[in-house]
Amino acid sequence: MQFTRINDITIHYHVIGAVADKPVLVFINSLGTDFRIWRDVVVRLADDFAIVLYDKRGHGLSDIGQVPYSIEDHATDLAGLLDRLAVKRTFVCGLSVGGLIAQSLYQRRPDLVRALVLSDTAHKIGTAEMWDARIAAIEAGGIEAVADGVLERWFTPAFRRPENLAFAGYRNMLVRQPTPGYVGTCAAIRDADYTEAARKIAVPVLCVVGDQDGSTPPDLVRSTARLIPGARLEVIRDAGHIPCVEQPEAMTRALRSFFDYVMQGDPPNE
Repeated sequence: MQFTRINDITIHYHVIGAVADKPVLVFINSLGTDFRIWRDVVVRLADDFAIVLYDKRGHGLSDIGQVPYSIEDHATDLAGLLDRLAVKRTFVCGLSVGGLIAQSLYQRRPDLVRALVLSDTAHKIGTAEMWDARIAAIEAGGIEAVADGVLERWFTPAFRRPENLAFAGYRNMLVRQPTPGYVGTCAAIRDADYTEAARKIAVPVLCVVGDQDGSTPPDLVRSTARLIPGARLEVIRDAGHIPCVEQPEAMTRALRSFFDYVMQGDPPNE
């Protein structure tokens, strides 16, 4: 396991491959998960990319730090990690809140971003009332109190079958996240609005969404793609909010096609 200290927070991360020799792909996980959600995509891409995975603050094995957070806090952590690794112009793929973090990273440090994949995310997610209600429910009863509703939005009925051991595992992942980190990140999502910033994105962007996403439905992701100049949209069939788990092959195909497009369009000396 790899750990580093960024902004007074111990960050758990994992680098696969040599960042000096291959294009660098950075994955940012969603609320209530850790970087293991990307495994089935990573194994399909690791031959062609150097890959950076990390647990954002308050999740996985990273420190909780001071709560509540802002999306900018998360983006500053990621920028610090990429600076520590001495990489720039990365492909950044963020899922859900990870997509908000990716947008903030581009806004604050465009030198670090070659292209963006915004998966099952938006320029603004939910309402203040919705997030305040979730925070109150968790403060009263823990993550367990909201878990069933969250999982219904995350995964399709086919994936949520009782006999599917993977579904049981992802439920464990959700309810075992640190409660302060989860609630602190809920507050960060509540307060984030990248509507105007999205209009100013000037790198290639792919927006991806599962066709049965109950957290950031296809119409919301489509509206985000329309805000971003030149953005592409890919809808993954038979997937909910986390297509990298339910449909990793389709997700990988979408990523490869987009990355090929970006690299073909780059100047020869880059």
